[in-house]
Amino acid sequence: MKQSYWGHIAIIAVNLIFGFNTPITKSVLGSEFMISPLALTFLRFAGAASVFWIAAALLKVPKAGKKDILIMIVAAFLGIALNQMSFVVGLSSTSPVDASIVVTLTPVLTMIAAALFLKEPITALKVLGVFIGCAGAVLLILTSANNSSAERSWVGNLFCLTSCIAYALYLTLFKKLISRNHPLTLMKWMFLFGTIMVLPICYKPLSEVPFASLPAEIWLKLAYIVLAATFVTYLLIPVGQVRLRPTTLSMYNYLQPIVTTLVAVFMGMDTFGWHKALAAGLVFLGVYVVTQSKSRQQIENEKRLKEKSNQL
Repeated sequence: MKQSYWGHIAIIAVNLIFGFNTPITKSVLGSEFMISPLALTFLRFAGAASVFWIAAALLKVPKAGKKDILIMIVAAFLGIALNQMSFVVGLSSTSPVDASIVVTLTPVLTMIAAALFLKEPITALKVLGVFIGCAGAVLLILTSANNSSAERSWVGNLFCLTSCIAYALYLTLFKKLISRNHPLTLMKWMFLFGTIMVLPICYKPLSEVPFASLPAEIWLKLAYIVLAATFVTYLLIPVGQVRLRPTTLSMYNYLQPIVTTLVAVFMGMDTFGWHKALAAGLVFLGVYVVTQSKSRQQIENEKRLKEKSNQL
């Protein structure tokens, strides 16, 4: 199987897990047990860091170089601390609908970042694919929303946008770092640094959580958030990062609202109609179109071949 196929499989799995995570996270934040966004963020980071360090020790993965560890501090800030904290804080103060719409900007932001920092071409085919996928995601979100009852906050939406920008930069800037290190080595350091970064902000909200009175349902949801939506996903994201272009990787974010909607349909909270089928089709079509666009390497190779043929 081609290496790129493993990248597609990994990122599809990541976004399926994230799709389930959005309603689960919202339900924990909206519970009666005073779990604030900052407290949940720290529990997620600290729990994942613990699991990553234990797994790395058991599997005896290679150590990271001192220079790479320093770079991981910046990667942890963008890809973990700023990305995740901004999204959870934003989600707590805006509607899931608004948050989902803002998240659809991630592939656009990633495409721009890749053009600026990696000199990846913004081809007409890539723009078309991003537009098609974005249209499908927005159609699905809007047709599934009860906008009359949705809470809205421009501050919450701004936090969600900050999360998207941080994630786009993370996907773009650290491909070489990720290719040099084992995923467990990378993540154990990044989540350790992320936990340290958010501790001063999260300590007080964390101390107010009534851990002794939390029911089993909340503990199970927290376990999903830490083990599935953090540990598993952040092991799989590097698999996609080293095998796929940043824009292609970020396009799979459009799967998340599809998964969330299907979960709602399964639970009897929504219905599946033609507009949802159309939206899902547009998302997958958009991903396919982006994968067919030419990378910088392909364009350079074609240019060299053309120059050689002209010399003959």
